Amino acid sequence: MAAATMRKKAEELVEKAMKGNDASHDASHVWRVRDLAMSLAREEGLSSNSDSMEIWMPLDEACEECLARDPSEAKLVENFLDEEGVEETKKVKILNIINGMGFKDELSGQTLCGSLPEFGVVQDADRLDAIGAIGLNASLVFTLLLDRIARCFTFGGSRNRVLHDPEIKPRTELTKEQYMKKEEQTTINHFHEKLLKLKKLMKTEAGKRRAEKRHEFMEEFLKEFYVEWDGRA
Repeated sequence: MAAATMRKKAEELVEKAMKGNDASHDASHVWRVRDLAMSLAREEGLSSNSDSMEIWMPLDEACEECLARDPSEAKLVENFLDEEGVEETKKVKILNIINGMGFKDELSGQTLCGSLPEFGVVQDADRLDAIGAIGLNASLVFTLLLDRIARCFTFGGSRNRVLHDPEIKPRTELTKEQYMKKEEQTTINHFHEKLLKLKKLMKTEAGKRRAEKRHEFMEEFLKEFYVEWDGRA
């Protein structure tokens, strides 16, 4: 089947899987990750694989979202690849990348495909979206960052998390099981427990370069947040 046709079908699957999600995990997030991953791929010299990468990169997000809602949908992507007649070796590669993509999997040491360049590109793109200006937006931030800093606060709000509690300290060492206990997190602690760690976890040189600026952006935001929270601004 032509790549363009399969890509269209993959996009339709993503739209269906992400429909009704909050802005932290909607289809727009998927398209940002795809476009960013393609940009990283070009910088890393992987553009020759662009057709196949554009098809399966969004499937990662669709699969992750469906699994979060309903574990019975674990075969969402596998079924799609079977229906589209994707060869077995490529299918196994895609599924391995998807299954090892999450931050929680890295905490558990279960990532099996870290040496694959495609894996690094997609994972870096997903994490860059989490720590960029769009990824961190909130209406409560100070003037210099107004209309920035969105996915983190949107996600926290959708889970009814406490914004900040000085008595609840960030967990410095996390296992996969501890990380999955979302109710123990505050939104601000999520910066310390995950987002500020992502810069060091980038797999590609292109991802590392882009993460540097976004990391500094987060640090400046947190400094101002704590000043305002303490009434010192």
